[in-house]
Amino acid sequence: MTLRMQTALRRLQLGSGVVLLVYLFLHLLNHALGIWSLELAGRGLVLALRLWRSAPGTIALYGAAALHFALAMRTIYARRHWALPPAEWVRLWAGLSLPLLLIRHAVTTRLASTLYGFEPDYERIVIQLLTTGTQGLQLALLAPGWIHGCLGLWFRLRQMPWALRMKPMLLTWVILLPLLSAAGFVRMMRAVEAKRPILLTPDPKLIAHQLALNAWRHDLVALYLSLIVGAFVAGQFRNGIERRRLRGSSI
Repeated sequence: MTLRMQTALRRLQLGSGVVLLVYLFLHLLNHALGIWSLELAGRGLVLALRLWRSAPGTIALYGAAALHFALAMRTIYARRHWALPPAEWVRLWAGLSLPLLLIRHAVTTRLASTLYGFEPDYERIVIQLLTTGTQGLQLALLAPGWIHGCLGLWFRLRQMPWALRMKPMLLTWVILLPLLSAAGFVRMMRAVEAKRPILLTPDPKLIAHQLALNAWRHDLVALYLSLIVGAFVAGQFRNGIERRRLRGSSI
């Protein structure tokens, strides 16, 4: 591959990664608003939906996710060895976790809205998570994607003097934002439980179509995991062929 092509691919990876990192930043920030009130977080959610459901926002978010994933599959396929430093393993693990969040988000909000008219607000979202017991999963999936994005951006910026000077402040922000997000989400769960002390009832539209939405989620996750495994197996197969050719040419 030419140097120009490698540079172009790195720029595409960085650009798509920045879009996804902005999405995660706004998502975590929106959750953090729940520390003050459920209503304030709700107003933030309305603004976020206007941004990401607009035509430019939709193209940017899902286009960046598809491009970033395709480049990740290429990296897995093309890798000659897996002797990586610990920070790279953490970034890889965190990055592969991010699509699980995006799949769940796309099915629960965008797909449910497009197909069945479900319009999310934080009260409905929290009720859905509480009644399905997946509130912990929601919190657990946000952090790895944030870590992956921040590590990837840091690997690009760490040679710059200004980034080195700001490292303590950047590290504090990287750690603090997910903690504030988790605190805001817990605060919102408590607010919803206080408003509905007798029974938490999910949205009827979600109940009616839950099996269909679960099937969509299951199929998309299975496809995602199959693509990862396929890229890894194909890369190992190619590496094996290349090693045999080298041994044959050296005889």
